Amino acid sequence: MNPTPEKAPLPAGISDQLPPHAAFEAHIVNRLMAAFAGHGYERVKPPLIEFEDTLLGGGGATLAEQTFRLMDPVSQRMLALRPDMTLQIARIAQTRLTNRPRPLRLGYAGQVVRVSGSQLRFERQFGQVGAEIIGATSPAADAEVIVMATEALRALGMSGLTVDLGLPTLVPAILADHRLDPEQWSHIRAALDRKDEAAISNLAAVIGETSKALLTSLVSATGRAAPAIDALQRLPLPEAAQSERAELIKVFQRVAGETADLTISIDPLENRGFEYHTGVTFTLFARDVRGELGRGGRYMAGMADADGEPATGVSLFMDSILRALPAPSVARRIFLPAGTPAAEGGRLRADGWVTVSGLDEASDPAKNARLQRCTHVFIDGAPHKVDT
Repeated sequence: MNPTPEKAPLPAGISDQLPPHAAFEAHIVNRLMAAFAGHGYERVKPPLIEFEDTLLGGGGATLAEQTFRLMDPVSQRMLALRPDMTLQIARIAQTRLTNRPRPLRLGYAGQVVRVSGSQLRFERQFGQVGAEIIGATSPAADAEVIVMATEALRALGMSGLTVDLGLPTLVPAILADHRLDPEQWSHIRAALDRKDEAAISNLAAVIGETSKALLTSLVSATGRAAPAIDALQRLPLPEAAQSERAELIKVFQRVAGETADLTISIDPLENRGFEYHTGVTFTLFARDVRGELGRGGRYMAGMADADGEPATGVSLFMDSILRALPAPSVARRIFLPAGTPAAEGGRLRADGWVTVSGLDEASDPAKNARLQRCTHVFIDGAPHKVDT
C-alpha cells in the first residue's frame, strides 16, 4: 500500500517534482546550458558535498549560515552540502584547471540546498544553472554574462525582463577613511538597506556631514537606469569611489548597447546576498514572476589559503524560471497494444511520438490508453485518437 501524503511528509521548502514538470525542467536546463556552450562556456560538474573548510573558505564564509553540515565517517572531518555552486567553480578553476589559459569560461548545472528560504524564494532546494568567466578584469566580461543570460532567457520565450545593476563596493569606498566598528557598520547597512533617509541623516555624528550627504544622495540615484546614472555622475565622490562608479557606468553602457527590450535599473546601495562580491553586481527579474530569475556579478575566485583571481558570472534559479514559463505541453503519447511489431514502435518514435507498450494481450487497448494518459491508440497500423 502506498503511504498517504500525511505519512510521507517532506521538510518545509523541499518538494517532489512530478511528471511532466521534472522532464520539462531537464529540457530547460539543457537549453540554457546549450546557450552558454554556444558562447564558449565548457561544462563542469562539481560534487554535491565537500569538506566544510574548503567549501566555506574565503568568500564562501558568507554562506555559512545557509549551509547544512554533517560529519564524514571516513575522514572524521566536517562536510558541507553546497548552498551555491559559484564558489565550487572558483575552486575548480584554481586547482584542477589552474594551468588553463585565461580567461576561462565554465558552465554548470545542479541542485543546491539551503538552511532557509527567503521572502521571495520559499524553496530550500532548487536547481541552479550558471556560467563564470575566471581571470578577466574588463567590464566587457560583466556585460557578456548579463547579455548572454538575458538572450538565453528570451530564447525560452520570456518577456518583460529587468536587470537591476548594483555596486556593493561603492559605500565601503565612500567610507574608507572612517574607522568604523562592526556595530556601526551594521547600523549603516540597515539604514541603507531600508533606504531610510532619516536614519542615514542620524549617522552624521559617526561618518561626518560630507559622507552623510553622499549616502543620502545615493538614495536618489536608485531606480530607472538613465536618471540614476545621471544622479551618480553628479556626486562629488572620493577618488576610490569614483573608480567604482566608472566601472558601473561602463557595464551599463555595454549592456544597454547590446540588448533590446531589456529594462535596466540601478541600485548602488543593494548589498544583501552580495557580501563576497568585489564590483558590479546584477539581479534578473521578469514581470509578474515571484523571485529572482538569477543574479551574479564580480568577485575574487580563490581558495581560503590562496590568492584569488578576478572573476564574474551569473547564476540562474530554475524554480523562478519555471514559474515564468508556460506550463509544459502534453507529449503525443500513443498506446501500442501487446503484440505490436517493434518496428512500428520505432517508426512512431522517429516521428515524435512517445510510445507506451501494452503488456496484456487480453486487455482493452482504448481503456489502457486512457489509464496510461495516452492521447492515441495504435490500431490497424495507424494512430487513432482516444475518446477521453
